[in-house]
Amino acid sequence: MPIRVRRTRGARLSCRTLAVAATAALMSALVSPAGATDREAASGVRESRPVYSYGDAVRESVWVDTGLDGDGDGRTDRVAADIVRPRETAANGRKIPVIMDASPYYACCGRGNESQRKTYDSAGNPVQFPLFYDNYFVPRGYAFVAVDLAGTNRSDGCDDVGGRSDVLSAKAVVDWLNGRARGYTTRTGSERARATTWSTGKVGMIGKSWDGTIANGVAATGVEGLETIVPIGAISSWYDYFHSQGAPLYNANPSWLSEYVNSPEANARCGAVQDRITAATPYSGDWTRAWSERDHVPDAGKVRASVFVVHGRQDLNVRANQFGQWWDALAARGVERKIWLSQTGHVDPFDFRRTEWVRTLHRWFDHYLLGHDNGIDREPMADIERAPDRWTTDRVWPPRATETTTLRPGTGATPGVGTLGRTPAAPGATETFTDDPALGETDWAARIDDSTPAKAGFTTWPLTHDLRLSGSSTVTVTATPTTGTAHLTAVLVDLGPDTIRDYAAPGEGITTLTRRTCWGESTSGDSACFKETEARTADVDFTVVSRGWADLGTWADPRKGRPLTPGTAYPITLKLAATDHVVPAGHRLALIVGGTDRDLLDPPSAPPTLTLDLTRTWAKLPFVGGASAFARATAGTVGARPAQAGQPLTGVGPARSDIPVPGEAR
Repeated sequence: MPIRVRRTRGARLSCRTLAVAATAALMSALVSPAGATDREAASGVRESRPVYSYGDAVRESVWVDTGLDGDGDGRTDRVAADIVRPRETAANGRKIPVIMDASPYYACCGRGNESQRKTYDSAGNPVQFPLFYDNYFVPRGYAFVAVDLAGTNRSDGCDDVGGRSDVLSAKAVVDWLNGRARGYTTRTGSERARATTWSTGKVGMIGKSWDGTIANGVAATGVEGLETIVPIGAISSWYDYFHSQGAPLYNANPSWLSEYVNSPEANARCGAVQDRITAATPYSGDWTRAWSERDHVPDAGKVRASVFVVHGRQDLNVRANQFGQWWDALAARGVERKIWLSQTGHVDPFDFRRTEWVRTLHRWFDHYLLGHDNGIDREPMADIERAPDRWTTDRVWPPRATETTTLRPGTGATPGVGTLGRTPAAPGATETFTDDPALGETDWAARIDDSTPAKAGFTTWPLTHDLRLSGSSTVTVTATPTTGTAHLTAVLVDLGPDTIRDYAAPGEGITTLTRRTCWGESTSGDSACFKETEARTADVDFTVVSRGWADLGTWADPRKGRPLTPGTAYPITLKLAATDHVVPAGHRLALIVGGTDRDLLDPPSAPPTLTLDLTRTWAKLPFVGGASAFARATAGTVGARPAQAGQPLTGVGPARSDIPVPGEAR
C-alpha cells in the first residue's frame, strides 16, 4: 500500500511544484510520440516509466462494427471495447500503442486468480478492468483495451467458440485501432468514434486460455498492426481441445461453451448458432470444416507478430500439445518467438513467477510496441521450471543438440513388465492388456513393476547420467483389438523420487495467500493490489512427463474413424504432448501403453483387450544429445528394479472435478 507522509501546506505546494517539473522532464525524456524511434535510439531510452496518472486516465467504451451478422438479426454486429488510456498523451497530441485482451469471460466468470469482472458506473463507463495490465501499463504510456467477444457481456452477435465470429470480432478492433474499421460511441447509435487520433496502431494482444487462443487466431489472420501476442495456456487447434486423434476428451462438443459464456440476451437469440456448432463438430471425432475454421496451426505462415508463449507442462485443461504444435509451426516459418514452460497446470505466470513476469512482460512490450532496444530479443529464448521456483534458460528451444531417438519395448520376465531400450524385440514378442476405464495413467505408473492386466509397461534400467527430453514425442504401436472400437493411451513417466508442483490439487500448483502486493496505480474502483501465491508441492515417486491419446479406428486416416475388425492388427502413431524434462541419474524412464486414461479420455462403447506386436511398436523421443546421450545415460546399467511387486509408487494425477473449462479464472 502507498506510504502516507504528513507535510505542511507549504511543503505540499513545494513538492507538487517539483513533482510537476520532474514529471514533465520525465515525459519529455522517456515517452516519445509515434515515429520517434530514431530519437529514442539516439537518447538511449530503454524503458518506459510511470509518468502518467492512472486516476485521471480517459475511460471510455467503443462499439466496433465487425461486419458480421452472427445472430441473424439483419444488422452487423458490434463488439464492445472498453478503453483506458493516459489523459496527458491525448492533451499533448501524442499517439500511444495498445495492449489488448479480448475475452468471453469479462461478465460471466471473471479473469485471473481472483475472478475479477469488469464493472461500470451508473452511466455505463468502465470502472474496473480485470488483472494488472491497465494499472501497470497505462501510467507507462500505453492504452489498455478489454474487448468483449461477440455475444458476451455488452457485445452483439453470438459466441461461436473459436470460430469466425470469435476471431474476426477481435480482429475488427485491431482494424479500428488502425483506422480500417468503424467504431461508435454507443451500441446502436451513429456517432463515430475514432482511434487514430490517439493510437499508433501498434497492438499487443495478451490473455490466458480462451483469451490467448483469440490472440493466436487473430495473429494467424496476418492483420497489419498486431505487433506481438502473448498467449498463456492457449489453444492452437480447437479440435485438439475436444478430441485427440479421434478419441473424445471431456465434453467433446463445444456448443455448451457458447451457452456458458454468452450473455443472457445472446443465449435467448443464439440457439440456432449453438445447434449449428453441435451439428458441425460431431462426437465421433471426425474432422469437419468447422474444425478447420478453428485450427490456427496451418496459418502460422501468415503470422507477422512476435509470439511469447507461456504454458504449464502439466496443464490438463489446455494440454501441452497445443503450444507444441503451434511452436513448431512458428519455428518452421521463422517467426520471432520466446517461451516460458512451468511445472504448473492451467496457471497464469503472474501467479507462479510474479516479479520476473512483470519485469519481462514490461520489457517485451517496450521493445515490440515502443521500439526500445532493451535487448530482450537477444536474450535466451526459453525459461523452463525444473523444480518448484527453480528455473533454467536455453538460448534456443528445443536446444540445437536435440535429436529424435527411437526406443523399442521388449518383454521382461513378467507379463506386462517389459524393458525399454535401443534393441528391437524378439520376433513374435507381444504384450496384452484389457482396457479398464476405472484406471488411468497414475494407476498404471504406480504399478509399473507389477503384472497388472490394464496396461503394458516398459522401463529402462536406472540411468547413470541425466537424460533430457525436449520437444514432442510420438509412439507407434501395432495393436490387435477384440472389439470393433478401441482407445489407446501412451504415457512417458520418470520413475524416481522428486518434489514437484502439485498440479492435480486445487490451484494446479499454487496456493493463494492472503497478503497482497501492488503492481501499478490504483483507484477506488480498480485496485492494483493482488493476492500473493506460493508453490504448492507434492513429494512423489514418479512424474508423468508426457501423454497422448488416440482412437485406434483412425489408424488409416487421423481425420476419420472407422470400425475395427476384431483379430486384425492395426498400426497407429500417437502424438504425445511437447515437454522439457530431465530424467535424473538413478531414475528410470518408462513407456506405458494402456486404454482409457481415466478422467482425461472418454471410454469406448465396449472395453477391448488389445495385443501389442512389440516388433512393430516403438517410441521416437527428442533427447538432447540424441542417441549418444541415451547410450551414455544407460551405459553400465545393471540389475534389479528398485521397486518390489506389491509396493505401489506414489504420484500426482488428474481429478476431473478440478479440471476447469477453457480459460476459467481460478
